[in-house]
Order: sequence, then structure tokens, then C-alpha cells
Amino acid sequence: MSSAIQDDKNRFPLFNRVKHDHDINVYIEEQNKSMHAMGFTEHSFAHIGVVADRTAYILDTLGMDDHTIDLALTAAWMHDLGNVINRADHSQSGALMAFYLLDKMGIPAEDIAPVIRAIGNHDEGSGLPVSNIAAALILADKSDVRRSRVQDDDKLNYDIHDRVNYSVKTSKLKINQDRTAIKLKLEIDTRYGEIGEYFEIFMERMLLCRKAAGYLNLEFHLIINEQTLM
Repeated sequence: MSSAIQDDKNRFPLFNRVKHDHDINVYIEEQNKSMHAMGFTEHSFAHIGVVADRTAYILDTLGMDDHTIDLALTAAWMHDLGNVINRADHSQSGALMAFYLLDKMGIPAEDIAPVIRAIGNHDEGSGLPVSNIAAALILADKSDVRRSRVQDDDKLNYDIHDRVNYSVKTSKLKINQDRTAIKLKLEIDTRYGEIGEYFEIFMERMLLCRKAAGYLNLEFHLIINEQTLM
């Protein structure tokens, strides 16, 4: 699902309100400033754009209705708001922020609840795939590994997270034609990061992706440099 489809206001009216809301986008910008200051990878509009695309792609491919996808896109756009408060427990604080902002916009509880449920469960620290939206958000968020997420220009300062992200030349998330499996396919330049380092920092995320895929009745496969590792 492309960004052009996301911008279809008739199909996804809530998402388009949220995507163009001034206050929400200020919080997105400000939370990434915190991430940058703490040495984390990029969590701003590029990241949430990828997450929104992939979340919508998963649910659309699995035949979910437009309203469900609208709520999922909304959750994807707002999922990292809590970083503006603190990285610790950001999924829970972000869910509370999303509740306040959506309630202030007059969104009904029936639509707010699925959004904040997904946001509050997207992080590997305490999250679980408790709904189709949450499962898709987990897979979309944890699969966004790429070179352009590194925010430090000095390679001498890179920690293991920077090295792993910088090493990823391409990252593709694809559901197979039979809709039985979802594959995260990475091309890694081992001059900058080793495959073992990827597992060292992302194993918990990949196990959560497996749970999320299972919730959607899919198998999860991780393929790095044409080798199937999960």
C-alpha cells in the first residue's frame, strides 16, 4: 500500500485528520529530538511513514476492511509519541497521549480504544499482539531497520545499534502469495555490522514479530543475505 493510497481521505478519514494535525506533528518532531539527543536511531516522519505503509500493507493484503486500516494507520502515525516524555515505557505513555489527543478531537471511544491498545502493546519490553492492528503495528515497527535511520554523522561514534542499522542496505517485508507467511528480507553489508550483532540486539524484537505473525495466522521468516535464519 503506497502513501498515495494512504492520502485517500474518503477511505481513511481519521488517519488523514491525524496526519495533518499540527499538535500531533509537533510531538512527533519533539520526540525525535529526544531520541537524537540520547543517541537513538531516527524515530521521526521517515520512520512513522515506513511503519504506516507496512501496517496498512499487512492488513490490506490480509483482506481487512478500510475502517480497520484507518485505525491502524492512525496508531502507526502516533505510536512513538511517548518518546517525548521518556524512552522508558514509551508505548504506555504514548497510548495515554494518543487517548488525550484523539478524545480532544472528538473521536468516539469505539475508535480510540483499538488505536491506544495497539500503541500500548507495540514495544518488545511489555507488548503483545492483542489485536490484528497491534500485530500489524509490531511487524511494521520492528522491521524498519535501515541505514538512513542512523542520526550520527560520525562513524567513529557508532554503537552497536548504529552499526547494525547502518549495515542494512535494503529491508523488505513481504507476505507470500498464499498468505501463509510474512518474510523480513534484509541485505546487510558486513563491513559495518555482523549478522550476529543483529541478533544480539534484535532477537527480542524478532521473537515478538513471530508472535505477531502467529496472531495473524502467518509464519514469520527472517532472511539475511539470502540465508533463512528464522
